[in-house]
Amino acid sequence: LASQNDMATIRLLPTTAYAPKPTIVLVHGPFTDSTIWLPVIRLLRELGYPVTSAPNHLRGLAYDAAAVRSILDAIAGPIVLVGHSYGGAVISNAATGAPDIKALVYIAAFLPDEGESFGAILNENPGSLLGPDTTWTVPLPTQDTDIYIAEEHFSSVFAADIDTNQATDLATTQRPLSTTARDAASGPPAWRNVPAWALITLADNTIPPSAQITMAKRAGASIETVPASHAVAIADPQAVVKIILDAARH
Repeated sequence: LASQNDMATIRLLPTTAYAPKPTIVLVHGPFTDSTIWLPVIRLLRELGYPVTSAPNHLRGLAYDAAAVRSILDAIAGPIVLVGHSYGGAVISNAATGAPDIKALVYIAAFLPDEGESFGAILNENPGSLLGPDTTWTVPLPTQDTDIYIAEEHFSSVFAADIDTNQATDLATTQRPLSTTARDAASGPPAWRNVPAWALITLADNTIPPSAQITMAKRAGASIETVPASHAVAIADPQAVVKIILDAARH
């Protein structure tokens, strides 16, 4: 048993003697923006975790990853980096060589290997409702093209298990994905060297669950599942927080 002197010494230990909580950095995917993370952010803050949501520009994988990397480089201490959807490709590239990444967490996400693209993976894995019949495009002055999910298909493709009015709000405020980002090949992925976790959304009509599982197993990720749509951060934020905490505490 500890003596009274021992207990006094323990009470006097500075808080810096304990490992700090890592900063949770959240990266959204296409057809939404950082607000999709709000339910997750609120829960993480209640648990005392520092958290930030990095904007994903959705313009091209190299550019998007570099933008996120600039945010990572500005954060002191350990980081748990979380990516949703195409955001999984972004974090896989942004974290490569970054010294403070404690873990990667993929939420209904792509885990591309080197040379793979968002579009190619979808084409090779049937089952997604995301395609020409459910999207519309806008040509840009840069010779690129933006892709949107048509409002009448947004709920079924992206958010079938959330309130219809909320799904309509998401559709109206969605951020488009450029064809350059869709077709860009990944560089060497950070999951080769950084521990990874993957939350598989079993009711996902954007990225087929079978494709999510195949990519997660290939990456050696710790896998958890949830019966949710692609909008899992809204539909079941507790499941998202749970896997983030599992990664943060490993």
